[in-house]
Amino acid sequence: MNGNRSSVSEIASLLARLAIGLLALPLLGAIFMGLARADNARVLPAPSFDEHSTAPTETAVLAGGCFWGMQGVFEHVKGVTRVVSGYTGGAKGTAEYETVSGGNTGHAESVQITFDPRKVTYGQILRAYFSVAHDPTELNRQGPDEGTQYRSEIFFTGPAQEKVARGYIAQLEKAHAFSSPIVTKIDAAKGFYPAEGYHQDYLIHHPESLYIQVNDLPKIEHLKELYPQLYRDRPVMVTASR
Repeated sequence: MNGNRSSVSEIASLLARLAIGLLALPLLGAIFMGLARADNARVLPAPSFDEHSTAPTETAVLAGGCFWGMQGVFEHVKGVTRVVSGYTGGAKGTAEYETVSGGNTGHAESVQITFDPRKVTYGQILRAYFSVAHDPTELNRQGPDEGTQYRSEIFFTGPAQEKVARGYIAQLEKAHAFSSPIVTKIDAAKGFYPAEGYHQDYLIHHPESLYIQVNDLPKIEHLKELYPQLYRDRPVMVTASR
């Protein structure tokens, strides 16, 4: 009897460990994929053609995975005055988180970046975008997030931005800056719709989140390490400006 009880106990213990392991697999997968995405950061050449504007302000709209990390990165870029998380590419009536998460709205999670082009150029913003903010070789996904709403896309707001974006992608492809083709789409900006309030400055308000620690905080460290001339320690916040 003691031997049987011991065997049953060992089997139960083994099954419990297996169950815990299976429950942990998605989390471990997210961690490994996040680390892989973080390791994708690299120094890229500056755009050979850039926009030189004397206007006091300009806006860029970029999509590249979850907007938490995108917003967090660009809030640390010198010359940027405001970064808003939101949705673009679809209709106004579908621009809400639960609907966009279904992947059928045409929207992409994106950020609207307001910046002073006399302090930071559009080309420099794109350099950070391709270098540290996301992986431009992943189609309809970034790390653990999958779906068209996580696609890589540049929404230009004028012909000068379009010229810089197309020229820079061609430059990076010619230089074989990435081991895989760049899949970033380039389209004219449609409507941009700010995301719900709890998404704004999410990275700043939730630094203890495992998702943020694995997927997004390394991007900010890479910005600081790879482009110290672009980095500022104190982020510009949406919630602080309300």
